[in-house]
Amino acid sequence: MPHSDAPPLRFGDDPLLWAAWLYYQDGLTQAEIATRMGVSRPSVNSYLADARTRGIVSIEIDPERFRALSIAKAMQDHFGLDDCLVIPSGGTGSPLIDRLGAAGAQVLSRLARSGDTIAVTWGRTMLSLANRIGRGGLQDLRVVQATGGTTAKIPWTPEACATRLAEALGARSIPISAPAIVSSPDMRALLMREPVVAEQMAILAQANRIVLGISSLRPESTIHSSGFFDGPGMQGQYHAAVGSIAGRLIAARGEPVDGPLEGRTIGVDLAALKTVPCRIGVAGGMDKVQAILAALRGGYVNVMVTDADTARAILTAEGHEDGPARPVAAAPAALPERVRIKKFLNRPQDAVNETVEGALLAHQGLLAPITGAPRALRAVDGARPGKVGLVIGGGSGHEPGFFGYLGRGLADAVAIGNVFAAPPPDPILAATLAADGGAGVLHIFGNFSGDVMNFETAAEMATARGIRVRTVVTTDDIASAPVDARAARRGVAGNVFVFKIAGAACDRMLPLETCAALALRANARCHTMGIALEPGASLESGKPSFRLGPDDMEIGVGVHGERGIARARLTTADEATDLIVDRILDEMRPAEGDRVALLVNSLGATPQMELYILNRRLRQRLRARGVGVHRTLIGHYYTSLDMAGVSITALHLDDELTALLDHPCSAPAWTQGGRP
Repeated sequence: MPHSDAPPLRFGDDPLLWAAWLYYQDGLTQAEIATRMGVSRPSVNSYLADARTRGIVSIEIDPERFRALSIAKAMQDHFGLDDCLVIPSGGTGSPLIDRLGAAGAQVLSRLARSGDTIAVTWGRTMLSLANRIGRGGLQDLRVVQATGGTTAKIPWTPEACATRLAEALGARSIPISAPAIVSSPDMRALLMREPVVAEQMAILAQANRIVLGISSLRPESTIHSSGFFDGPGMQGQYHAAVGSIAGRLIAARGEPVDGPLEGRTIGVDLAALKTVPCRIGVAGGMDKVQAILAALRGGYVNVMVTDADTARAILTAEGHEDGPARPVAAAPAALPERVRIKKFLNRPQDAVNETVEGALLAHQGLLAPITGAPRALRAVDGARPGKVGLVIGGGSGHEPGFFGYLGRGLADAVAIGNVFAAPPPDPILAATLAADGGAGVLHIFGNFSGDVMNFETAAEMATARGIRVRTVVTTDDIASAPVDARAARRGVAGNVFVFKIAGAACDRMLPLETCAALALRANARCHTMGIALEPGASLESGKPSFRLGPDDMEIGVGVHGERGIARARLTTADEATDLIVDRILDEMRPAEGDRVALLVNSLGATPQMELYILNRRLRQRLRARGVGVHRTLIGHYYTSLDMAGVSITALHLDDELTALLDHPCSAPAWTQGGRP
């Protein structure tokens, strides 16, 4: 547990920062601050004077300097944490995992005491922490693995993390001489009776501190790479899970998710974890928001280390609103807030089925239902012998995605979920069977945990029926994760270009592996970012998905109504475009003479007039860089219900991708050229 005589983690060892916060943010008197800090009142006066001299504060707290402090305090208060450290999300050039590891090492160094028994889980962040911690002069430490061993195919195994941490601290290393996952509950019971394993588990039970990573369930996550989901149908048992800690699966509210792994796992269980006095969670990245939130809700962490964007997204999900503690002057009267949104609906629960029915009636020459699967559609002119089938899908609310890209030269079948929810495995399987022409089927979908799990389950079911399936998960949203964690990014409007490239490859009768490789290349060369002026509204409640001030805009929004990574003052169309273009060009790094395809996409409520104004500035910026534009799409292509906002996608073309982009197609949302 943190010691009361030390400043909270977010202030580090900076007494000026701590004193300034207590005075300007918390409103304490100098005498109260002296008592809180354990110093004299003249010292407090000196700290505050130095803080002003160094520019830490002016009349009010410098908002940029104190943003992370404010978020850390909100996290601590909201979740009842003993302490919280929030680091910047970017701007240093170092990968986020490395910076989280360094921050976690600082926290552990500060909290550890001689005689401690420290348990450690495994993963990239844990190994980074172990590689960055210093010895510190502590005595009689023990470091114990929190679980048994995992596959040696990864460098961040439980053995590696515990051994390296023990070496760095000069501690005794205690392994768990058994696999983390064994073949059966009977085998687990047998191993637990072995004297050596029983002794090691007894030491694990004595741990008074644990340092733990928190894993999402995305394909590149620690829980996947460690081999926990190896075996057919395994993921299908864990639909309710959103993350894992020490190999234990947890649901959105933090409750354990029971399944076949539970009786086969050797290591600390969730009940035992919560009895450890000091539980330091170190995790960050937008892909882990759900998992970290579940861990916090479940009480598995009482000291949290994360980054500012992740913490802000977590607080947003809990309904927390940003706001200054002491406004400098009275704020101007706000515009009336929309508290209920008008919709053309019958019953909200019927909206998806009625949307599908209406789409089938509108596009009878292009779309057809799949018998026995109400949420699965096929292209009328789709599957044919010898052709690779293309299946796409995801949640409703993105119209015309996904059925808008169903047709010759694009997708052959689609599976449709509830609003912003993944389709279940059964309609995905039905779509796969309908798209199969004997040459295999390619699945393409956005990188969201539910879609990943359900499409993988459907692929296993199709494979069992003799259908070869390849999967491409789209990851074009540059705001949702740093470039070094590209695999963790969300798949958003870039889907449109990836569907087009893959559909053309399939229509040209190219083999499955080639179609998949081309789709992967298109995804890797797609870059998307969005800005919202107004949030979208829930069909069920009719209320906005988040609150946004009359003079604010949200930068880096998702397509499921999520808030973005930052909030800024409302600005001009040109300046808003520049915010997006700067990020895209910085990552894409096109050379003079390169070509791109552009998608200027309304997120639902933004009219064509504004999209054309934004496109004007976009073309100015690209022309100044010497980048040519081969094709531009403008309009409603991949929406977020009625969000007022825009996303811009740039596909960095090469000759082969250009030819596939130009290939004729005929679908509700995209028709070009003659009949393929």
